[in-house]
Amino acid sequence: MEKPLSHFRIPALIAAAALALTACAGADAEDQVVSGGKVINLGPDQQRVTAEKVDAIAALVPERFRREGRITVGGSAGTAPPLRFYATDDKTPIGVETDIAVLVAGVLGLEAQLEVSSWENLFVGLDSGQYALGISNITVTEERKEKYDFATYRLDTLAFEALKGGSWRVDGPEDVAGKVVAVDSGTNQEKILVDWSKANEAAGRPATDIKYYKNASDYYLALESGRIDAYFGPNPTSAYHVATSGKTEVIGTFSGGGELQGKIAVTTKKGSGLVEPVAKAVDHLIANGKYAEVLERWGLAGEAVEKSEINPPGLPKTS
Repeated sequence: MEKPLSHFRIPALIAAAALALTACAGADAEDQVVSGGKVINLGPDQQRVTAEKVDAIAALVPERFRREGRITVGGSAGTAPPLRFYATDDKTPIGVETDIAVLVAGVLGLEAQLEVSSWENLFVGLDSGQYALGISNITVTEERKEKYDFATYRLDTLAFEALKGGSWRVDGPEDVAGKVVAVDSGTNQEKILVDWSKANEAAGRPATDIKYYKNASDYYLALESGRIDAYFGPNPTSAYHVATSGKTEVIGTFSGGGELQGKIAVTTKKGSGLVEPVAKAVDHLIANGKYAEVLERWGLAGEAVEKSEINPPGLPKTS
């Protein structure tokens, strides 16, 4: 059995400060929120941070992409603020993931064509070549590395979110024994929760009742109605919801990589020739400050990486 995640606890500061957002009053409230005193536009006209082409890096991009002048970037429609979600027009993808996509494409001298899919079809699209890149809070795992190349750009932090005011806290597997917890299928948080449940059963504790929901609105409705005890997902999403709803709280945060620090990465089909220029583009953006500007915009400075790693150690396979 794979060793369960138990002791790699992310500092509470990340959960508390990762995304301190509150609703903005006034006529434009539906299009704006306040993050650390800064106004964020949630409308379709994003006025994104952009980057200039770097010839030396762009020259590393395979010729077929350079000839087309654009690159397709797939992302899941099932994520939520501040990762990847729809603007107030309900059709324009926005969030930190789309901003990173636009920045990286700019350095490569390409236009980012932002595409939306389900989580499962995101990988199908990468396999078929429909999407050249996947930028959608994708964690590096050893299993995924068999089919995909990765260039990291953010730390992977996961959170348990429950109704506000309770005494329940999650520090390890035993704390979810007998609980009803929601996750999205096919994610590394699902893998962690399944492993924890198996570890609890092996130790004579009750299994976790794992529920699956595709949309943020569905699992938050289930949480508020008492049908689930907690939601286990990306910390940025939970931090956003905690700050804007006032009804829930984060009761535990963990690395998405188990004992290893998990990494979120730009994902591309293995052998596509894109991973090296993408990693160099991320490093360039870190050096020139554009990367930090985007993370700060969405309240995710605490999840920054110092450099982009190509295919680093990932979440282990299930034994």
